[in-house]
Amino acid sequence: MKTIYKLLLLLPLCTLLACNDDFLQRPPLDEVTSLHYFKTPNDLKAYVNQFYTNANFPKFNDHGNDFNSDNQVALDPDTRLQGTRTIVTSGTIAFGAVRSINYFFDHYKAVQQNYALDDYKQYLGEAHFFKALIYFDLVKTYGDIQWLSTELGTSSPELYNPRDPREVVADKILASLDTAAMYLTADKTRGSGRINKWMALLVQSRVALFEGTWQKYHAGTPFAAANPQPEKYFNIAAKAASDIMASGLYNIYTTGKPESDYKDLFKLRTYANNPEVMFWREYNNDLSRGESSFTNTRNYYMIAPYGKTITKSLADSYLCADGKPVSVSPLFKGYQDLEAEKSNRDPRFSQTIATPAELWTLQPTGQTQLYRDLYAMLNTSARDNAPSGYVILKGYNPDLKYHVSQYEETPSILFRYAEVLLNYAEAKAELGQLTQADIDMSVKKLRDRAGMPNLVLSGITKDPNWDFPALPDYINEIRRERRVELSLEGFRWDDIARWAAADELIVGKRPRGFKAAQVKINPFPVDANGFLDPYKNAMPDGYGFKPGRDYLNSIPVSELVLNPSLKQNPGWE
Repeated sequence: MKTIYKLLLLLPLCTLLACNDDFLQRPPLDEVTSLHYFKTPNDLKAYVNQFYTNANFPKFNDHGNDFNSDNQVALDPDTRLQGTRTIVTSGTIAFGAVRSINYFFDHYKAVQQNYALDDYKQYLGEAHFFKALIYFDLVKTYGDIQWLSTELGTSSPELYNPRDPREVVADKILASLDTAAMYLTADKTRGSGRINKWMALLVQSRVALFEGTWQKYHAGTPFAAANPQPEKYFNIAAKAASDIMASGLYNIYTTGKPESDYKDLFKLRTYANNPEVMFWREYNNDLSRGESSFTNTRNYYMIAPYGKTITKSLADSYLCADGKPVSVSPLFKGYQDLEAEKSNRDPRFSQTIATPAELWTLQPTGQTQLYRDLYAMLNTSARDNAPSGYVILKGYNPDLKYHVSQYEETPSILFRYAEVLLNYAEAKAELGQLTQADIDMSVKKLRDRAGMPNLVLSGITKDPNWDFPALPDYINEIRRERRVELSLEGFRWDDIARWAAADELIVGKRPRGFKAAQVKINPFPVDANGFLDPYKNAMPDGYGFKPGRDYLNSIPVSELVLNPSLKQNPGWE
């Protein structure tokens, strides 16, 4: 942290406040007062705008965000899962965003001289929200971390503080979100401009569920909390989610078409009036947002796999139409080809995984192609590489007339109500308080959209292939529902980490694909049962993830040298 410099804020301030000669002649950052920057509510608004494009607040979701988990297979194994990461010797912990947000808190009160709280409380709430997000990322990355309440100069003695325990930081994050919810607007809003109270509560349910499960499932490991209170966090998660549910502002998007509603949700052109989407980003070339605001078309609208494909493990998670797992359902038709595999399955299977008869491209000329045309070309080029065979459909819009060659215009969902329902159900399950009524107002809504039978707590079918056979059957099924509903949206690694689940899901495992006989050209290994086994040669013994080390990142050695009060994370000593 000693390596935090005076000018960390200069670039964002120049960008937001329209740098000019007068600005550059102002005093050094460590000497400025609030009067130099914050005079009106609009100044506060301009300052917090930078955090909407900060790395802690996502810019888009390309539905290829689970490559570091058991949901996806890339051409090369993820280094964390493989256990091949090495200790970071130089560099710093990313406290730049902390310093930037603390600058706001140190100086925003200058606006109080001429304005009432109601004039600027929205931006104050946003600052608390973004500080919570910034610190949540730090806790997930490093565990224990210094909580800084003020902007520090390069010689501040607080730079040499030891790391605060993760549960202390988690409590401060949750408190920040309480404050954010108090100040932020309670209006639903359009969802693509500024955050509101309900988004703060969603993140609060996410953070509390993460910390509660981390403390519960990492107990007795090197990552255990010093003073674990998982039930406290589960109660916070359930309450935050319940408050959103009780608001009546959000619901699950459906048009009554279970065969397409889930897929269609992720390819709509706008979410301005969508009941499920709580926050989204609009990308429109007519607005001249600039290249940095757009995603690379190759990675986003997924006209081809480009080496990112879905695992057999995820594909097997989808229940059959009778609500039973593929391991026991008489409806399951086997793996001989994708058409058979998708038959009689949860409709989300064929709305997430591209099947041959699905529309692939619709050209401006009106010409159409089906995914069987793409599957016929798999592995013929870098664009068409498909290690597992299962091609991603979720998030893809085949109507290419909306796209241009340089920039992708599909809007991106960042927060959606489905997560609220799943957080609520899991928190109640972890508390041992889950009732059928809880299921009916959470999981049932998701299954109803997909046309699937409800989860009935008194009649759960035992799955011999449950990921967590030592846990209650209802927790296994809640986790399955979460995996299926939120697949490819970037949740899976965080779930594996907070459940301390690498032992069951990662260590010694290799991801598989579909039956290799389905592809004409196959450069990848095949296992004894005929399934694609892309890492068979590279990892004959499976992933080498180290459970005593790899859940967290190493602290850069250079930081340990600068601050002797810091201690290295477990396994990296």
